[in-house]
Amino acid sequence: MSEVLVEIRRGGVVEGVHRGHAVVVGPDGRVERAWGDPGMLVLPRSANKPAQAAAMLRAGVPLDGELLALAAASHSGEDFHADGVRRILGLGGLDESQLLTPAELPIDDDVRTRVLRDGGEPSRVSMNCSGKHAAMLLTCRVNDWPTEDYVDPDHPLQHAALAEVTELAGEEPWASAVDGCGAPLFGLSLPGLARLGASCVQAPSGSPPRRVAEAMSAHPEFVAGTQRDATALSRSLPGALVKEGAEAVYLVALPDGRAIALKIEDGANRARPVAMAGILRAIGIDNEVVEAQSRQVLLGGGRPAGEIVPALLP
Repeated sequence: MSEVLVEIRRGGVVEGVHRGHAVVVGPDGRVERAWGDPGMLVLPRSANKPAQAAAMLRAGVPLDGELLALAAASHSGEDFHADGVRRILGLGGLDESQLLTPAELPIDDDVRTRVLRDGGEPSRVSMNCSGKHAAMLLTCRVNDWPTEDYVDPDHPLQHAALAEVTELAGEEPWASAVDGCGAPLFGLSLPGLARLGASCVQAPSGSPPRRVAEAMSAHPEFVAGTQRDATALSRSLPGALVKEGAEAVYLVALPDGRAIALKIEDGANRARPVAMAGILRAIGIDNEVVEAQSRQVLLGGGRPAGEIVPALLP
């Protein structure tokens, strides 16, 4: 079975490749297409966030629309993201000092440069997972759960998140780890991750998973950021759930019930959108954004000198 291959070409010469694994599941949850190891076990990183947000809705967190999208976000740290995080905290009379996210600078290049130019410092609100953490704190507040240890795997909130991930993925997580933000991280197979996304998109109207999927689709800039490739892809695929994760994990659940889960072996983020664009085109999904993301230009001396492109076998 062919792997996902993303070639680095310079001067017409292939100077390297990024290898990956991917599956496409159908509306029934069965694998329809696969590249590489179709049963590969991965740590989905932030691609788990739709299920975590659904668990919080099920537990009564009073969020909807853009703030619900922010609860499932890996945001860029733009001003509207920080404002949204503070709005979520304010709903529970909470303070940003209660966030257990590490203090970081915004991941958006322009915003980070502005913060540093203005004498700013890393903050908990700027950390890309702060929307999820703010929502976790609010969920604890509405349930009278402890807020000081909400990332502890034995906390009621994390038990609820584990149950939701298990239900939506249709499998027991194979591992439990700690994500970069400090919250629990549940390992899944690639098909399990794809089923998680498909389950959200296909869930009954008004159900927690469906509400999360619809919020993410309606407000992709809150899920990622105004300059992010995932935002552009989401906007080009109405009704789709699009969520990337660290170390080059990518989940795209389409409104027709199909879903794709992708993992680039070496964690190279530059290969992630290129590979996903190639997979989407291979299964008959194409538009201007998909076409544009299927090729990344490499510069030499400020001029085009090469490209990164998918090399997928039928």
